Amino acid sequence: MFKLISKTIAAVAIVSVALFGSANAKTLKIETHFTASSPNGEVAAQFAKNVEMFSGGSLKIEMFYSSSVTGKSAEVFNSAQTGIIDCDMTGAGYQTGKNAAFQFAGDVMGGYDNPYQQYDFLKFPGAQEAVDALYNKYGMTLIGWWIPGHESLISSKPIPDVASIKDFKFRSPPGMESMIFTALGAKPIVMDFGEVPTALQTGLIDGADYSSLATNYAGGHYENNKYATYPGFHSMPADHLACNTKVWKKLKAHERGAMKAG
Repeated sequence: MFKLISKTIAAVAIVSVALFGSANAKTLKIETHFTASSPNGEVAAQFAKNVEMFSGGSLKIEMFYSSSVTGKSAEVFNSAQTGIIDCDMTGAGYQTGKNAAFQFAGDVMGGYDNPYQQYDFLKFPGAQEAVDALYNKYGMTLIGWWIPGHESLISSKPIPDVASIKDFKFRSPPGMESMIFTALGAKPIVMDFGEVPTALQTGLIDGADYSSLATNYAGGHYENNKYATYPGFHSMPADHLACNTKVWKKLKAHERGAMKAG
């Protein structure tokens, strides 16, 4: 009988904590440039569910897809920095205009063979401190990376070798990639992530550095552009989760843990 009563009390206590947590839950607004239906968007949705579960219901995530709050992928960081949203789930590569060092926190072209090597970068002495200082300078805190692996160029023509890149007019993100491809004779055009589908459909560009094979396919981008490169020598970006530092510091320890584990 005593054991039964003890188990009942414990169960009631757990439910009470969960209900209390839900009733007093905080909600973080997080914006990503990926569409909700893309593989990356589905991962973001699962992240939101995980955070709520891991935090015991005390922290909820409201996801905004396709840069729907800010309008442009490169401006999502600014929106989090100024408090319009709480966290940015795009990538550091979009912030190279602020500071060229963001390139090395976002996309070191040809720098790694697999995502694990890039994660290991932060384990080198001083690396995490350098990255933290970079983000903190702009009132932001890097929570973590999510690295989908090699990307794939979308193209309306075959690209069998580097020579084929000459005069290739394609969408490119800002920063080192545009500089390298220009040096190789291509004609990169910097445009927002959300503008790429229409540009491909209308033939405004010959191709695009957009995302991975899976995300490109899910977006229907191979319907009019039949060619792809794989593995994408050009890019293996680290999309990030970066939050407004003031917001991050207000979270409880277990909520921060839920965000990092999500």
